[in-house]
Amino acid sequence: MVKALLECGLENVEVLIEFDLPHTSSAVDLMLCGQRPGTNTASYVALELKQVRQATLHPECPVVVDLGFGKYKPHPVRQIQRYCEYMKRYLPPLRESDDQLVGAALLHNARDANVAALFELPETEHGFLYTLDDLPLFHRMLISRFSNASGKKVAHALRRARRDPLLKVTDIARQRSVTGGGLALLDEQLMAFDLILRHVERSALNENSGAKRVYIFRGGPGSGKSAVALELQRQLGLRCHLAVLASGSHAYTETLRRILLDTARRGEVGQKRKSGMRLYQYFNSFRDAAPDSEKILICDEAHRMRRTSTDRWTRQEARDEDRPQVDELIRAAEVPIFLLDDHQSIRPDEVGTAEYLKKFAEEYGCEVEVTELESTFRAGGSRRYPKWVQQLLGLHGTDPKGWKPDGLMQVLVADSPEDLENFIRERHMEGATARITAGYCWPWSAPQDGELVPDVRIGGWHKHWNVKPQHTVPHAPVASLWATDRRGIDQIGCVYTAQTFEYDWSAVIIGPDLVWRDGHFQVVRSASSDPSFTKKVPDETVERCIRNAYHVLLTRGAVGTVLYSTDSETQNALRELIPGTVSRQQFEGSSRTSLTAEGTPVPPAYR
Repeated sequence: MVKALLECGLENVEVLIEFDLPHTSSAVDLMLCGQRPGTNTASYVALELKQVRQATLHPECPVVVDLGFGKYKPHPVRQIQRYCEYMKRYLPPLRESDDQLVGAALLHNARDANVAALFELPETEHGFLYTLDDLPLFHRMLISRFSNASGKKVAHALRRARRDPLLKVTDIARQRSVTGGGLALLDEQLMAFDLILRHVERSALNENSGAKRVYIFRGGPGSGKSAVALELQRQLGLRCHLAVLASGSHAYTETLRRILLDTARRGEVGQKRKSGMRLYQYFNSFRDAAPDSEKILICDEAHRMRRTSTDRWTRQEARDEDRPQVDELIRAAEVPIFLLDDHQSIRPDEVGTAEYLKKFAEEYGCEVEVTELESTFRAGGSRRYPKWVQQLLGLHGTDPKGWKPDGLMQVLVADSPEDLENFIRERHMEGATARITAGYCWPWSAPQDGELVPDVRIGGWHKHWNVKPQHTVPHAPVASLWATDRRGIDQIGCVYTAQTFEYDWSAVIIGPDLVWRDGHFQVVRSASSDPSFTKKVPDETVERCIRNAYHVLLTRGAVGTVLYSTDSETQNALRELIPGTVSRQQFEGSSRTSLTAEGTPVPPAYR
């Protein structure tokens, strides 16, 4: 690439290597920054470099290819097109004019004849394809995009540009019918999406043969599972395919129904409410569904799948303790799709893991495709943070390690619950989304005389939980809307209301059910107030659920996480493991103390 620039007389073009895409762990290989010939306006070229020498298309989908490594990847042109689309959405300097950004894939070792199939995908301004045979054309493109003026200021403007806020799950849902809305899928998300879309279209034409195919997406917190589910439902809807989105989360399902209802015009409320009930359902809604009665069934939060759909409200004649819930879901859909995280099941009867689903589907006679969602769309795009949380909680049997700031995610320890609350409220007043959550270590009372009970008490500090399900309280959101209603800042959320959602700043109170002893975290079952942990539930199941619950709580933040532990030994361990702190300090010449956050800060561009 450097040789090409020098041969074109463009030695002053600035080259950014592995340019990070905002809010995610993905990166474009090279970003060329310079000035347009004649106009001297900013000009950018995004490049994906591929060392491949040959390529073959997937037999079912022309935008999924094998580049000679025996593993399918997104088409290079499709990949750079989506990178450009994503960057234009979040980086204002790239939106100043329509032709400011160009994208290209350069296969610098390949000959046209060996990758001929790749040229079948139409090129666009955001996706050109060049090979070793096309270097003269590639040089011509560079000369048309850049003069030899310095690109330093242009590159600096891009690097320091203020990123637009990350689209949350609820934002994706609100853009259901907006032209150009939704999510720009990247990398493995994009590949799996294209495969499913092609499979659904072939199924509509009765071109699919053989066994039913089950799709499983497995990814950690912030890997975009729910966003993929909503975007898949949106795109299928635009193609006239009804896709039902099911979940085991009451808060998630009711929030989606409420968002759809809020779009109703006068006279449409009843219709929108009915549509919401049809589009967004629960896992146990398919207990009596006829085989293949749903065209596409997207099961989000599949880690919350229960062993059976039988519960205390099930009629005696309808009870079936032996029929697995996964059996009902696979039978009900022509195309079943599951999205899950193996470390987010938080109740004793939740059994959803990729291994469990894959084994059952294969025994049922289905073909199974498992896609690992490896990118991160939370924690500022930090890959290190979610892995560190899993190490901290001992979810992989590895020893906990101290947090090393990476400039993407801010992790802090508060000296007191008062400081934690005040810091989070300051972020809320600045316009960021912020919430406080805690382990389920205190009773959760029903409202008394229309008021919430301050059940969470730590020393002289006390606070109330979010409104209990099935109850309403004036001036407070119902439980299902706690994570998305701005009034949720006034209550403490538990894992059942926080799961699935994300917010910019997350404050987590670690209760006495998880304490630091002998160099690692230990679970104290007796300190939990969760009513689902009955005497019949084994200790190992309780330990799994508590560790997974804190795994959920610690991975809600998109910008930063603040921690506080009620246990003094655990609090001291957190101070040793995490260099960043939130505390009160008195500055010289002032009689008042000020709340300060010290540690390696997140660069302004990521705030």
